[in-house]
Amino acid sequence: MKISAADTLDLPISERIQLVTEIWDGIAECPEKIEITTQTKALLAKRLANHIVNPDHGSPWDEVKNRILSST
Repeated sequence: MKISAADTLDLPISERIQLVTEIWDGIAECPEKIEITTQTKALLAKRLANHIVNPDHGSPWDEVKNRILSST
């Protein structure tokens, strides 16, 4: 059976979350199939180069996460 994105809008929120989780898990199982655009590759290369030049610039994930959680 094939369903459309519009069909999912009639589902309860909990079922939509479950559906999204299942879709995401299916994508995560095969990361080698995810195509990265040339623009995204260039952006990642630029960010990596910036990090190599200045590795102390930025914040560790724990600090970022705490800032996000404390602002909500």
